Amino acid sequence: MRRRGFITLLGGAAAAWPLMARAQKVPVVGFLHSQSAEGLVEVVRGFRLGLKDAGYVEGETVAIEYRWAENKMERLPDLAADLARRQVAVIAAMDSGSSLPAKAATTTIPIVFLVGGDPVKHGLVASLARPGGNLTGTNFFTSELVAKRLELLRELVPTATRVGVLVNPAYAEVTESTVRDAHMAAHAMGLQVRVLEADTNEAINALFAGLARERLDALFVGPGPFFTSRRVQLTQWTARHALPTIYSQRLSVEAGGLISYGASLGDTARQVGIYVGRILKGASPADLPVIQSTKFELVINIQTARMLGLTVPPTLLARADGVIE
Repeated sequence: MRRRGFITLLGGAAAAWPLMARAQKVPVVGFLHSQSAEGLVEVVRGFRLGLKDAGYVEGETVAIEYRWAENKMERLPDLAADLARRQVAVIAAMDSGSSLPAKAATTTIPIVFLVGGDPVKHGLVASLARPGGNLTGTNFFTSELVAKRLELLRELVPTATRVGVLVNPAYAEVTESTVRDAHMAAHAMGLQVRVLEADTNEAINALFAGLARERLDALFVGPGPFFTSRRVQLTQWTARHALPTIYSQRLSVEAGGLISYGASLGDTARQVGIYVGRILKGASPADLPVIQSTKFELVINIQTARMLGLTVPPTLLARADGVIE
């Protein structure tokens, strides 16, 4: 199915199924995400597959209320509160940005999250093994993969000596660990690191407008929902500067970025769907341990590599889980 058709169908389902759910008395699940439906087909598909694995099929045995913040983080508290007022059976908070607003909206409705940071440090759960409250979910690694991403970037751009590390200062915990790990890994590889910060569209534009004076050989984009939501803006700027760049999610590579390495969003979304299904069957989130990602994927955009004049090493290409021509 084409993406536009998928989104149209998604919008129709969001409007129609809750009405049918009330008539047929099937459970209604809230789906909350900080971004927009376009570009997140893999996440929605994975979530639906997880529900199906647990015995629930959208439109037959479960209805889903979709709430998209359209990259406007300030909308998330209201969207989460709306789902809570509707008394959905479970809220699926499908990215790091939506998890805390969902938690603030209700202490009684079960919440299954999908986050990149440490859910214990973020105050989402008491512990990974025994969450203890009305939240549990999946933790996909972000900052823990910094060294691996730098190694991949160096393998693809072996002549690089000065690498920029772009981080979001508003994402304090992840930013701190990313910068620390980047410095350690870069030192071991003989690379120089230049830390760059941006937390708004305007800051990204200003940063790239003055990037020439930084004399960077490559760019490492830190993890976090903000940079993922600005992936088109970032890939356009890096193309304009002919700057080889590595990202944490394949969504950025699909938008024209060069390379990414991180947890499979489709697989992690499927795990969320499975947990939602288990809770619908009576399980308590307090007793469901937080799942940590085990499936990671390396994705390379060959077209972007050619545009940058890069030859992807055959050994790197052979390890890729996804290649975009």
